Amino acid sequence: MSALTADEAGGANVAAFLDMIAYSEIGPELLALSEDGYNVLVGSTPAHPLLFSSYGEHPRIHNAAMNSDAAGRYQFLGRYWTSYRAQLDLADFGPVSQDIWAIQLIRECHALGLVKAGQFATAVNACKSRWASWPGAGYGQHENDLAALQTAYTEAGGTVA
Repeated sequence: MSALTADEAGGANVAAFLDMIAYSEIGPELLALSEDGYNVLVGSTPAHPLLFSSYGEHPRIHNAAMNSDAAGRYQFLGRYWTSYRAQLDLADFGPVSQDIWAIQLIRECHALGLVKAGQFATAVNACKSRWASWPGAGYGQHENDLAALQTAYTEAGGTVA
């Protein structure tokens, strides 16, 4: 569950969308084995969780096999941390900050209104460049199908218009 309440996130659909991103990027098994995904490093699996312990900064731990330093519930890349931290006045890389950053990415994709309105498929399509696990993302990684993402979203309390 996101660290922000539904009201703080901008509504139940936004909170559910955050939970769906985590479902897609981290997976339910790894979410259960970690601090709800907030401390997960790229390359983690349920059999071999790779976790970080300090939320002071983005951990910037490079996984050579994945050629990435993505971290956290939404798998943010370290190279963007400094600018988003300043732009959003984030105190740290903790759960609330990660939620705020994810909402900002949704906003930048011009999808926040779509999410709030329950236009799920259109919102996912608008944001697919931000999350490699989404259908049509094109990063050469496993992509989840839209039906699975919508199920995760509705199970988290989101509504589809």
